[in-house]
Amino acid sequence: MEKRRIDDCEPGPVPSPRPVDRFGFVKQEHGSPYEGVIKSRSAIQFEREERRVRKWRKMIGVGGSDWKHYVRRKPHVVKRRIRKGIPDCLRGLVWQLISGSRDLLLMNPGVYEQRHGPGQRSLYNVLKAYSVYDRDVGYVQGMGFLAGLLLLYMSEEDAFWLMVALLKGAVHAPMEGLYQVGLPLVQQYLFQFDHLVKEHLPKLGEHFTKEMINPSMYASQWFITVFSYSFPFHLALRIWDVFLFEGVKIVFKVGLALLTYCHDDLIKLPFEKLIHALRNFPEDAMDPDKLLPVAYSIKVSKRLEELKSLYEKQNKKVVQSAETNGKVKQQDMQED
Repeated sequence: MEKRRIDDCEPGPVPSPRPVDRFGFVKQEHGSPYEGVIKSRSAIQFEREERRVRKWRKMIGVGGSDWKHYVRRKPHVVKRRIRKGIPDCLRGLVWQLISGSRDLLLMNPGVYEQRHGPGQRSLYNVLKAYSVYDRDVGYVQGMGFLAGLLLLYMSEEDAFWLMVALLKGAVHAPMEGLYQVGLPLVQQYLFQFDHLVKEHLPKLGEHFTKEMINPSMYASQWFITVFSYSFPFHLALRIWDVFLFEGVKIVFKVGLALLTYCHDDLIKLPFEKLIHALRNFPEDAMDPDKLLPVAYSIKVSKRLEELKSLYEKQNKKVVQSAETNGKVKQQDMQED
C-alpha cells in the first residue's frame, strides 16, 4: 500500500488558539489555578518583608519616638515580633532602643570622644574608650566579640553606649561580672546551667556526670559572647534580637534547646567525641527557625532566680569558711 504523504491527509479540526499571558500560562475566564505560581516566590517574599518593615517603622516612630509608648501599650506584640526577628535594616536602631543605650547617649553628650586618628580601627576605638570609661572592668578579650557585632549595625559612639548599657545594666541585670577578675557572673551562670541540664535532660545530665563533662568545658563562651563567637551569623543575630529585649535567660534557653535537639546523639558519645560535638553542633541544629521555637518553649525564669539564690548561699558559706580558716591560720602563726 502506498504511503500517504502528509499533505495528502485530510485536515482535522484546527483547535482555536487559547489566549496566554506574558508568562505563557493559559488564561481562563473564571480564574486560573496558576495565579499563585505567576507571582514569583522572590516577589512575594519581598512584599512580605516590605509589609514587615512598615509595621516595624510604625511601631518605632521617627527616630524611635514612639517606641516606649508602643512597648507600654502592646508588650506582647513587641515580644512576638522581636522573636520572629528584627528587620535587618532597622536592627541597629532597635537594638539601641531595647537596650536603653539610646537614652544613655542622649543623657551623656560628649562623653564618647575620638581620641585616636582616622587610621585606627573602630573596634579598637570602642574598646579603648570603654576601658577608659570603666577602669574596674577595663578590657577583656570576650568584649571584642560584642563590640564587633554591634559595629556592624551602628556607629562607634552608639556601639560604645550599648556596651555601657549591657555591662552596667540599663535595662536588664548588669553583665560586667562576665568580665571582672575571676569571672564571677560566668561561674554563677554555669552553676545555674548545670542544674538546668540535669533537671530538663536527666539522661544527658547523667551521661555528662559519668563522662566528667561540666558546662565550663563548652558553655562559657555562650555566656561571655552571647553566642557571637562561633555560631552562624544569622543565628547569632536572631538570638541577640531576643537577648537585648528579654535578657540573659535566652542564652540558657538556646543552650538547653541545642542539647535537646542533639540529645540522642550526645548520650552515645565518649568524653573526647562529646567535647568535640558540644563545640561543633551540626548545621541543621543551627537553623533559627527550628532551634528558636524549641528555646522559646522552655521555661526557666523562676528556676533561674531560685538557683541564683542557692548559688549565693553556697558561695557565702565558702567565703565565710575561707575567712574562718584564714583567721585560724593567723592565730596559729601568732602563737608560734
